[in-house]
Amino acid sequence: MADIQVVVVGFGLAGRVFHAPFVSAVPGLRLAGIVQRKGDEAAAAYPDVPVLRSFDDALASNVDLVVIATPNATHYELARQALLAGKHVVIDKPFAGTSEQARALIVAAEAGGKIVAPFHNRRWDGDFLTLKKVLAGGELGRLVTLESHFDRFRPLQREGTWKESESPVNGLLFDLGPHLVDQGVALFGKPRALTASVRTDRDKTEIEDAFDITLHYDRLRMYCRSSMIAADASPRYLAHGTLGSFKKFGVDPQEPALVSGARVPGIGTPGEWLQEDRAAWGTMTVAPNPADPGNLLHREVRTELGDYRGFYANVRDAINGDAKLHVSAEDGFAVVRLLELARVSSKEGRTVEIDF
Repeated sequence: MADIQVVVVGFGLAGRVFHAPFVSAVPGLRLAGIVQRKGDEAAAAYPDVPVLRSFDDALASNVDLVVIATPNATHYELARQALLAGKHVVIDKPFAGTSEQARALIVAAEAGGKIVAPFHNRRWDGDFLTLKKVLAGGELGRLVTLESHFDRFRPLQREGTWKESESPVNGLLFDLGPHLVDQGVALFGKPRALTASVRTDRDKTEIEDAFDITLHYDRLRMYCRSSMIAADASPRYLAHGTLGSFKKFGVDPQEPALVSGARVPGIGTPGEWLQEDRAAWGTMTVAPNPADPGNLLHREVRTELGDYRGFYANVRDAINGDAKLHVSAEDGFAVVRLLELARVSSKEGRTVEIDF
């Protein structure tokens, strides 16, 4: 079967770190173009890949898959145009700015017989894969609470970046919120209700720079939390069950490795991608006998290998008709809808029943 021809639109952090390297590393995909309106960074990084100076050039080309890695406010319109041009589409988070836009993209994709996939790559984080394995193993008993943090320390507003300019699709809620909420959906399905605080905590800011979202499930709560004022780390995950707890610090090492210049090996070629340092492994604390809760056992939990290549391998297989999308367009719609309802909950100061 011929390689799927891929064009990555945008060569900022998303295109440069999260998309082009992983498209290039997956057999069956060929990076056939990069849209960068100005600058020579894409040409320097990928000298054998054509650099296009406009989105229209990408749509006019014979590529099969368009990857939208542009500022958040442009995602919907560019994805819509690509679908209407007969292309498959991957959209960096957020999938869309509103649930209405997300539904429109799903309808357009279905009408054209194409796939549209939200880039919820954090399902392939090593820490998340480890958490899934821990929960599946049953050592914690019945899970009662799961706290998930994704924090930063940026106490001063950055100037000259679209990420901190005032817009309903910028800010932490639509930046890191999609990852945290999507992991909840992946683990437990759609919640029955949510309670949220979406706020501005810094002295000067044009964006939502902190949020706490509680996803309500039957006999389970998941707390999704993010802040730009977190100088010291909270656990990435803290899970409490009826038989014990699991705690994990640190985030997946793939992004910092790529920012530092690491190269992603092709699937099947020598070279491991990417083992986390042992110092960041999680810890399990369990009571072998619940009747004797003071007798606890502690052990390290080795972090599973994170690998964003898995996202694009699944997209390849879905386009070829060999698999279903692991992260579906309906998942993208659900996440955007939950983020919308988080704002409603925060503004009105109440728990919101979920209506999809």
